[in-house]
Amino acid sequence: MDLEFQEYSTLPKYAFQNRYQEFEETKHLSKEEKEAHYPFDKMEEECGVFGLHSTENQDTFSLSQFGLFALQHRGQEACGIAVGNNGKIHSVKDEGLVLDVFKSIEDPQQYMGSTVIGHTRYTTAGDKKKYNFQPFFAKNEYDQIILSIAHNGNLTNAKQLRKELEDEGVVFRATSDTEVILRLIQKNLDLGLRGAIKATMEKIEGAYSVVGITRNKFFAFRDFNGIRPLVLGAIDENTFVVASESCALDGVGAQYVRDVLPGEIIYTSDNEKGLQSYIVKDDCVNKICAFEYIYFARPDSTLEGINVHEVREKSGMKIWEQAPVDADIVIGVPDSGVPAAIGFSKASGIPFRPVLIKNRYIGRSFIIPSQEMREHLVNLKLNPIVSEIKGKRVVIIDDSIVRGTTSKRLVKILKNAGVKEIHFRSVSPPIIAPCFLGIDTPTKDDLISANMNKEELRKYLDVDSLEFLSVDNLISILGSPDHCFGCFTEKYPVKNPDELAFVDQGD
Repeated sequence: MDLEFQEYSTLPKYAFQNRYQEFEETKHLSKEEKEAHYPFDKMEEECGVFGLHSTENQDTFSLSQFGLFALQHRGQEACGIAVGNNGKIHSVKDEGLVLDVFKSIEDPQQYMGSTVIGHTRYTTAGDKKKYNFQPFFAKNEYDQIILSIAHNGNLTNAKQLRKELEDEGVVFRATSDTEVILRLIQKNLDLGLRGAIKATMEKIEGAYSVVGITRNKFFAFRDFNGIRPLVLGAIDENTFVVASESCALDGVGAQYVRDVLPGEIIYTSDNEKGLQSYIVKDDCVNKICAFEYIYFARPDSTLEGINVHEVREKSGMKIWEQAPVDADIVIGVPDSGVPAAIGFSKASGIPFRPVLIKNRYIGRSFIIPSQEMREHLVNLKLNPIVSEIKGKRVVIIDDSIVRGTTSKRLVKILKNAGVKEIHFRSVSPPIIAPCFLGIDTPTKDDLISANMNKEELRKYLDVDSLEFLSVDNLISILGSPDHCFGCFTEKYPVKNPDELAFVDQGD
C-alpha cells in the first residue's frame, strides 16, 4: 500500500514539528534578524477540515469548494479533496488558495460522488513540501486508493509511533504526523473500520479532528479532549456535513446539528441512512482551545454552543471593567480586535472609530532584509486615518501580543500620526508558552510576555498604559474552565512531546 508521491529519497527518517525546525534555523540570529523571518506578529492558523456524505445525488465538487472556501482563514498554503464514487476514490491537491486549486481542475465530473473530504493547509507539523498536502491516502496492491483522511491538530507522540511502525516494516512517504494516523488505521483495518479507528485513537496522543473515507464509508473522529473544533450539520435527512467550524456548514446550506464529542467516532456507509455514533471513552472532558475564540475562528462561527463574535465583544467589555481608562476614542486592530473594541466602547461609553485601514491583499511571505523596510511593511498592512486620531487619547484593542514587534511598530505609527496618549489593551492573557497542539507559535524565547513583565513590556511598547485580559476573566466569558489555556498557563490537557524538551535543551 502506498501514497501517490515519488520524491522521498531525500526525506529525513524523522521530522520534527515545523516550529522546532524553524528554531534550529533561526536560533543564531539576532532579534532584528529574526523579525525578517516573521514580519507580522500573530499566531499562525492551523488547518481546516471538511467532509460530506449523502445517499442522494449531490454536487460534491461545488459543495466541497464552498465548504473549504469558508475555511480558507484556517490555512492558505494548500488545499485538496478526496471524493468517493461507486467504490472508487479520486483525489486532487495542490499549493495555493481554494479557488485557485479548484480552477485548475479540468474535469469536475471526476469529483462528483456520494462522499467527499477536504483540507485547507497551514503547516504546523512536517514541512511545506507537496507530499505533506492533504488529504492523505493509502493504496492497495492494485494501485487503488482504499483510505483517505484529512486532519487538523498535532500529535504529541508522532515520533515514537512512527518509529514503532517503521520497525514493523511500514513505509512512510511524508513527514506529517497525519500519516501516522493514516498508517495506524490502515494497519488495523482487519478489525473493521470502527475497530481500526478505535485502536488508532487509543494509541495517538495530542489534538486531532479527523475526517475520512474508505471506498464505501465516511467517518470522522475527535480527540479525547476535543482540543480542535469539529461540528456536525445536515443539508437534509440524507446528507451530513462535518467541518472545523459552523461557518462551513452555512457555506453549503447545512443546518448545525451539534459538535462532534470528544472521543467520539461518527460513521456511515453508502448503503445506509443516518449516522452511527460510537464513544471510545466515556469520561472525556471537553478542553477546546481558548484561542479559537480569541483569534482563529471566524466571528460568524459557533463552537461548542458559544458564538465567537459574542466572546470577542464580551472580552472588550470585560477588559474595560478590569482596567478602565479615560480616553477620547477606541480603535481595534483588524479584524479580530474590532469586536472587542466595540465591546469596550459599549461598556465605557468611549466612542469606537474604525480608523485602522487594513490592506487585505498583502501576503504572508515577505522576508525583508532591513529594519527600515520592515517599518514600511507594517504601514503597508495597517494605516490610520490621521484626522480621526491626531491630538486624541486613544485606547487600542488587539486580540493578543505575541512577539511584540508589530505592536511596537503600530504604536510608532500612531505616535507619528499625532496621537496624544496610547492605552494598549490585549483581550487575551499574556502568551507565555508555545502551543504544540495544532497552532504554529514561536518558541518561548520569542514570546515577549515570557521574557518581560507587564511594566517592562509597557516601556518597550512605549505606551501610557498596558493591560491584558486575565485568565479568570477569560474563563468567566467562556463560562467554564474546561478549555485549553496552555499558551497562557503552561498547563496543557496532554503531556508535552519530547520535541519541547529538544527545544528547551537548545540542542
